[in-house]
Amino acid sequence: MPTNKPKTHSPKEFPRPRDQRNEKFWKELNKVIDPELNIGVVDLGLIYDIEISKDGEMVVIMTLTTPTCPMGPQIIGEVEAQMLKQKEVKKIYTEIVWEPFWNEEMMDPTIRMMIMGD
Repeated sequence: MPTNKPKTHSPKEFPRPRDQRNEKFWKELNKVIDPELNIGVVDLGLIYDIEISKDGEMVVIMTLTTPTCPMGPQIIGEVEAQMLKQKEVKKIYTEIVWEPFWNEEMMDPTIRMMIMGD
């Protein structure tokens, strides 16, 4: 179940640039598949940032495709479960943000091209 932690981020910081990511965690999170689109949540562009403290507290900042996404609770639960499998993670917080609002441009370009044909 998601745990709320005070917001500490501003929207202009999202999403984290690829060259600043801890690839291990981003790769693990991409194993969480959006059940409606059958695409990993990282490739879909739903994960904006991941932070982990030295004591193992992780914050995953993410969004959903819409505020009324019927699969939102399931996706959030799977994100948390996937991260708790990592030995470094002792506690997890998910922060759902709506700025910037998700759009197709946030998808991995290769995935976007396969789906949308652009």
